[in-house]
Amino acid sequence: MSSIGTWQFTPLITQFPTNVLPNTGFWKATNGSWEYQIQLAWPLNWTTQAESTTVETMYVLDGNALGLTATEAFRRRRPVEFNQPDSIIVSIGYPETIPDSPYSTHRSNDFQPPVCNNCTPAAFPGVPPNADNFIKFIDTALRPWIKNTAFPNAVFDRDALYGHSFGGLFVLYALVARPDLFDTYLSASPALFWNNDYVFNYTNFLAPLTTPKTKPPKNFTKPAFQISYGALEQAPVKRRTETAEEFAFRQSILVPMRMTDLSTKLYNKVKNSPLLRDVSKHEYPFSDHAAVGAVALADGIDYFLDW
Repeated sequence: MSSIGTWQFTPLITQFPTNVLPNTGFWKATNGSWEYQIQLAWPLNWTTQAESTTVETMYVLDGNALGLTATEAFRRRRPVEFNQPDSIIVSIGYPETIPDSPYSTHRSNDFQPPVCNNCTPAAFPGVPPNADNFIKFIDTALRPWIKNTAFPNAVFDRDALYGHSFGGLFVLYALVARPDLFDTYLSASPALFWNNDYVFNYTNFLAPLTTPKTKPPKNFTKPAFQISYGALEQAPVKRRTETAEEFAFRQSILVPMRMTDLSTKLYNKVKNSPLLRDVSKHEYPFSDHAAVGAVALADGIDYFLDW
């Protein structure tokens, strides 16, 4: 067990058979109030976590759902991308998930941005926001533990953050609140409809990107930002085996999210931001909401490593 401030990191399973989950491990992180399940994956050619080499790092939200997806995407890419740098995947999940689901109810707290002091609290998801504390955990506890304890000899180069759906909203908030925190921000199918389009209707939300009041420090590296979504999210197509009633129900959930419209609106708002070195919008014409979680992650790796 190791500690950073009030946070304790305890090994759960740090080694699997090499033909099952090679170079993958799980740890518990807790401060007594909040608890996370951290999945780490490191290059297959490493024989120890104490390798001394330069690495790129991707932090992945909803680790229970997307941690192994990210790991496999990096590893599948390596044999055909001969110059791919050594990379570490840090997936942030939870010890408990919703029955028959890889998601946890705690994401509703962690990924939810705060609203202004005079604003009405968000009716959905109906729990207090914890995004600022979650950012603090990543920045002051998790990242130092990764660098100083989990991989003590690695030379860390650039970091990326990936989130899907409500996690995509958090990625945007992290970019607005802390543009210095990551080199690349990957927001897939972001829940921009949250709190009656608060991202757009509260003019100060995007202001740090669109009209920054101060110049960034000299050592500030402008981050890159990618927005991804599926065309079938806002315009779903009836499936062959789907009844009219089932299709109508699915439409009633997906269409109000206005994923195409709001993602495009966000792109147009921030594409000329003086704080960003690149802004990319990627539409998947044949993908729905769930599929984007995986395909945008795989393509996000390309975007991250290229930028």
